[in-house]
Amino acid sequence: MNMTITLLVITLIAGVSLGFINDLTVGPKAQAKLERKISALKNVLPEFNNNPVDDVKLIKSDFAKDSIEIYTAFLDKEQTGTAIVSSSEKGYSGLIKIMVGFNPDGVIKNITVLEQKETPGLGTKMKGEKFIRQFRGKHPSKYNLKVKKDQGDVDALTGATITTRAFTEATQLAYDVFVENQIQSEN
Repeated sequence: MNMTITLLVITLIAGVSLGFINDLTVGPKAQAKLERKISALKNVLPEFNNNPVDDVKLIKSDFAKDSIEIYTAFLDKEQTGTAIVSSSEKGYSGLIKIMVGFNPDGVIKNITVLEQKETPGLGTKMKGEKFIRQFRGKHPSKYNLKVKKDQGDVDALTGATITTRAFTEATQLAYDVFVENQIQSEN
């Protein structure tokens, strides 16, 4: 009986402590996540002076588990670009989440990897300059976003073709959403 009461007290104290610590860290975690998102937006978009995070547009897609996020950038009320957060569940180790920045004409400005769990030294090379640069300045309507093995234009990462396929799938989804969003904006 003595041990049961002691264990109950220890469990109660540990539970309250964990809850209290979680409450203390919620704000800083949210702030850090926001700062990472703003940094990614600055990396993938042309120059802008609005706050795209305030005007984020979320849309549901049958091809993505999470909502797709659309960020529109303006410089003195003139649209300079659009960033789209897209993902694929078909990576070697599951989810790959990227942010693709487009110029107003649909050309890819840059891509940033937001989340991935790929094999270190193989799939993680998708974050590297050598891999990403093959997408910059390309228009997905003319640049086939498939691996060369699949009759596309993308050089696969050595030993990580599955990762490359998931990356290109997420990039294609981002472009499809970009085109759809442009059509809806014109109407």
